[in-house]
Amino acid sequence: MARVQNLLSIDLEDWFCVSNFDAFIPREAWDACELRVVESTRRLLELFDRRGVKATFFVLGWIAERVPDLIREVADAGHEIACHGYAHHRLALLDPASFDADLTRALAILRPLSSAPVCGYRAPSFSLTEATTWAIPVLRRHGITWDSSIFPFGGHPEYGIADAPLEPYWLDEGLLELPMTCIEVGGRRLPCTGGGYFRLYPYALSRQLVARCNAAGRPVIFYAHPWEFDPDQPRMPLPPVKRFRHYNNLGSTLRRLDRLLGDFQWGPMGPWAQASARALGGELADVA
Repeated sequence: MARVQNLLSIDLEDWFCVSNFDAFIPREAWDACELRVVESTRRLLELFDRRGVKATFFVLGWIAERVPDLIREVADAGHEIACHGYAHHRLALLDPASFDADLTRALAILRPLSSAPVCGYRAPSFSLTEATTWAIPVLRRHGITWDSSIFPFGGHPEYGIADAPLEPYWLDEGLLELPMTCIEVGGRRLPCTGGGYFRLYPYALSRQLVARCNAAGRPVIFYAHPWEFDPDQPRMPLPPVKRFRHYNNLGSTLRRLDRLLGDFQWGPMGPWAQASARALGGELADVA
């Protein structure tokens, strides 16, 4: 159908790692939680294998430390491994020194688990914003060459840079940004990239947004989390709006994604990052 290859990404974390649960499950309690990420990730691996697509997995270091064989399984299946930090701390809650420590720990765990370089990064909860650009030189010092943390959208209370470019662009320090996909409708930007948006939008709307981006020659960056394919996960007493946003349609996400993978072409983010860098007159170096 569409000839543009879209970008498929998974933020590999478990149900208790999400920022919405910070008030209920402190990080020191994570080890007491039921680990469900292996089964939910394997659902995705089976789907991707059946559809013949490869994805980029932004892996949380805490998870990789506990289930390294799962990350090796992802890498051995031909998927790209990228970094999601170690403990899922939003950047606004860190400073350069603590972020450096978190990233150091995560990369020390992830890089031995993949034979390919780990040089992509996505901040927890898309928390690279105008207030946290201090993180950019830290990322570069650790050999991160491309990032996909910025949401060019002003309608979310916890993340986004409303006037950020919609296309790939260079950040300071030579870091390439692959912004999350938004589309302009009636003078306003509308996210069309996955996660809660994919679960809350009617499928026909998601399909239309991807098709519109592709018609303009733009690939869509889709993202999801393994817990979004796990309807039987434990439930937290969230406020009504957050409860609806977090739990709605968990039972149908896998079926919806299967349909989306059939309707459009998909691949991992790394090759597109390299091609985008060349189009912008640069080059991304691999990490030794």
